[in-house]
Amino acid sequence: MKTSNPALGENTFRNVGGGGQFGGAIDVTSRMTLGGTVNKTGILLICAFATAAWTWYRYLASGSPASVSGLMMLGVFGGLIMALVTTFKKEWAPVTAPIYALLEGLVLGGVSAMFDMRWPGIAIQAVALTFGTLLALLLAYSSRMIRVTQKFQLGVVAATGGIVLFYFLQMILGFFHVPFLSSVNGNGTIGIVFSVIVVGIAALNLVLDFDFIERGVNYGAPKYMEWYGAFGIMVTLVWLYLEILRLLAKTRSRD
Repeated sequence: MKTSNPALGENTFRNVGGGGQFGGAIDVTSRMTLGGTVNKTGILLICAFATAAWTWYRYLASGSPASVSGLMMLGVFGGLIMALVTTFKKEWAPVTAPIYALLEGLVLGGVSAMFDMRWPGIAIQAVALTFGTLLALLLAYSSRMIRVTQKFQLGVVAATGGIVLFYFLQMILGFFHVPFLSSVNGNGTIGIVFSVIVVGIAALNLVLDFDFIERGVNYGAPKYMEWYGAFGIMVTLVWLYLEILRLLAKTRSRD
């Protein structure tokens, strides 16, 4: 089973033991459940909201990016480190996943406050659209309106890989002040269409994540994988929120 979310790779659940294909090696009460994963996701969201509120109000109180720049840098690099640790040490997820969420909140709160100061109300719109997308796709997936076929998986994985490569090239070339398709970052038609496409691909990653977690439950993965599954959803939600925020900023700047 493949997913383009780096936190939920093909063999994530296959190599952690459990029931299903492993013949019930783990007791039923010690296995991953869908309800448990949902609860853990809620806890991670609360952690992220808590630290996001801190950096949000700190920035609004000072009106200076310098007041939160240190916290945001801590969030960026600390979050990256925690994400890597969680990915390679899945059994540590009950500890590292909440830390990751707290660190990501530092970034999200600062970025959201900066955007909201320039375009009032944009942050709450982005939050509403992000969770609206999450709920809509969860409903569509649970009702089997969207079916995760192999072609669907490969298409989303390929598209996500292309976006990651594009952003990476832009970042590297930017260090040398070399423009690379800079029009996609503007508020013109090309920039907005690009952002719509990226938002769509980020949203489809949620569908792959839902499917992957369901398979993990069926495999009878150990209980700590609930935290790992929640971490994977969190990674996608952070990406989706930032892309929606970026899209809204482009449309607002055209007014």
